[in-house]
Amino acid sequence: MFQGSLTALITPFTATGAIDDAAFQAFVDWQIKQGTEGVIPVGTTGESPTLTHDEHKRVVALSVEAAAGRVPVIAGTGSNSTHEAIDFTRHAKEAGADAALVVTPYYNKPTQEGLYQHYKAIHDAVDLPIVIYNIPGRCIVDMTIETMVRLAALPNIVGVKDATNDLARPLATRLALGDGFCLLSGEDATIGAFLGQGGHGCISVTANVAPAQCAALHRAWRDGDLATFAAMRDRLMPLHAALFAETSPGPVKYAAALLGKSSPATRLPLVPVAEQTKVVVEAAMRTVGLLD
Repeated sequence: MFQGSLTALITPFTATGAIDDAAFQAFVDWQIKQGTEGVIPVGTTGESPTLTHDEHKRVVALSVEAAAGRVPVIAGTGSNSTHEAIDFTRHAKEAGADAALVVTPYYNKPTQEGLYQHYKAIHDAVDLPIVIYNIPGRCIVDMTIETMVRLAALPNIVGVKDATNDLARPLATRLALGDGFCLLSGEDATIGAFLGQGGHGCISVTANVAPAQCAALHRAWRDGDLATFAAMRDRLMPLHAALFAETSPGPVKYAAALLGKSSPATRLPLVPVAEQTKVVVEAAMRTVGLLD
């Protein structure tokens, strides 16, 4: 079971726009030492849409090497082409990833039956645990709980990253599928309510720059230390908001640059964040205690 604070990793770039392998692996190591309980390379935050296939696969391999078995690596392997998703998932298994995070196909707008067949094809082609990534805001399609129930009958469909921002959804999903189906939030700002509705953890953007604080929040929840949990939840909220002041991962890469962990560079069509966003991000980081 995946649980706690899991980081949707940024992908650092060099001044020439290439992937900064050394910075990336140092970043993974830092994350783990700060208490992060799992890492997710080449998801939305990792700018997977603008990585080449070779780059995508290299980032997964770099993650597995840097994690060195200390925490699970859940590799982003989704595509709106089932064939490509199978290829990415096969590579993730060969590279040693512990699971695959597979986003619902974007742009194609498949039906619920199309969603089922897409995931079943990946499941049947590769023997690797699969976490469904349901994010209607980016993909347009929304996987229903009924479709998830069908998929959960397949042995390697083990959970969902729920980025619907519908706080009735985790409870309804848990009641339909039981506690054995892993419920991970994809929305930092509502993680307190998500955990209260039966969730197990969060695939977090904020954890890129506040890994110790995010990990502490989840530990406090599991320990039943509600005072610490509430204090950390409230402390982190301004940072959650700031990191989505513009399209992610622009703000979080700027925040990581302030910590010396990455360059702030993103790939087109994403552009550097506006000056006013920089002010907001810096202020939030000072509130949380990440900057002097």
